Amino acid sequence: MPAIDDCLRRAMTIRGAIGASLIDYTTGQSLGMQGGQDQVAPHADPAAAALGTASVIHAAMQTAAYAPAVPGDTVEDVIISTSAAYHLIRPVRTGFDSRLVLYVWLDRAEGNLAIARRRIRTLAEELA
Repeated sequence: MPAIDDCLRRAMTIRGAIGASLIDYTTGQSLGMQGGQDQVAPHADPAAAALGTASVIHAAMQTAAYAPAVPGDTVEDVIISTSAAYHLIRPVRTGFDSRLVLYVWLDRAEGNLAIARRRIRTLAEELA
């Protein structure tokens, strides 16, 4: 999966990036990840992070509070901020099933949320 590996390597060039993964949110399976083994996911558990990411995006896409109110409206991204990090989750829109999300974990002190969002949007579009 060279395109996935390249995308994740490029995600890791975002200032403050700690880890990145591409996740099938319908199954909670990671299709690829980048970052040191102890840094790929919070608490060094990539499988749990993938499942958690899948749960978050699934909830955002299926919950009435976030459901599109305007025709054509969709969830662009989900951002979770903690005192030490930003967790960015971006759906990858594809022509067939759109069940992938790009997840990037940023160190809050090093990363820039606005720039990271723009870079992640571009990476997700290139994957589609």
